[in-house]
Amino acid sequence: MIFKKMMANEVSDILTTTTAIVSSGRLLTAADFQRLADVPAEVEWFANLNNKATRRAYENAIQDFMRFTGIVRPEEFRSINRAHVISWRDDLLHRTLSGMTIRHRLAALSSLFEYLCEKNAVTHNPVKGVKRPRVESEEGKTPALGDHQARRLLDAPDGVSLKGKRDRALLATLLYHALRRDELCRLMVKDYNQERRGVAHLKIHGKGGKIRYVPLHPAVSGLIHDYLEMAGHGADDAGALFRPIHNTRADGLAKAITADGVYKIVRGYSAALGFEIGAHSLRATAATNALDHQADIAKVQEWLGHANIATTRIYDHRKTRPEDSPTFKVAY
Repeated sequence: MIFKKMMANEVSDILTTTTAIVSSGRLLTAADFQRLADVPAEVEWFANLNNKATRRAYENAIQDFMRFTGIVRPEEFRSINRAHVISWRDDLLHRTLSGMTIRHRLAALSSLFEYLCEKNAVTHNPVKGVKRPRVESEEGKTPALGDHQARRLLDAPDGVSLKGKRDRALLATLLYHALRRDELCRLMVKDYNQERRGVAHLKIHGKGGKIRYVPLHPAVSGLIHDYLEMAGHGADDAGALFRPIHNTRADGLAKAITADGVYKIVRGYSAALGFEIGAHSLRATAATNALDHQADIAKVQEWLGHANIATTRIYDHRKTRPEDSPTFKVAY
């Protein structure tokens, strides 16, 4: 909570001042100018993180570092040296955190110091040169479902009630298009069935504001159509495609389902089927299935919205499919 308390008021001041200036259309007053000029670079860095997931992850990492070092004010980061960072890394290792988690926490701290270097607040980044733990494998830890499990999951919602129709369409959208949770939540009604060269596409708002179009699978198109027909918001082009069921107010229905809501849906159905997974497993499942059916890995990279093909390879679980093991080739 140290980091949150320290940053909350100062970030809030930045946002409040900026909103007031933009909404009124006025120029900066002398007081506004001084208030913004006095903002520490550390607070600027945090306020400039737009992605909610990134902000949450970086906040957890920096908060952990502050607890370990006893930092209570933003300016105290400028006294940190490499020995402090190494000591923190060793503490993380002692807590038996995974190598990937430790790497992510060091990356968050490094991001802060890179910003401080740019602002000439510090002379160097003390995280550079700190040895990071090796990742055990290039294969992702997120489990991918077998084809039979994916089929059972798609059939799990009842398909009769509004919730059942929505959940079937939602699960199919994830399993046939390999979307991230946030990407699914950002889908608007008009993003469904975008025609390109005579073929229906999904318009996906990806990481970093990047837009990509992927062909809409015919099975998914039918399920979304059935859901929208019962839900009654098919004509609301600018509204959210997937919405909460429990909120019956007209203004509430326009809100999109949350990423946490998507996670709970996937978790609930999969747990009932005996293989409890998170929503990201459906992305790994879709990528593995596409590669298993001879999809070109470069095309899969583009489909997933990955900047680096090495990231796409992490999603390739073909080598770990138990049904392909030599175990099942043995016959006596």
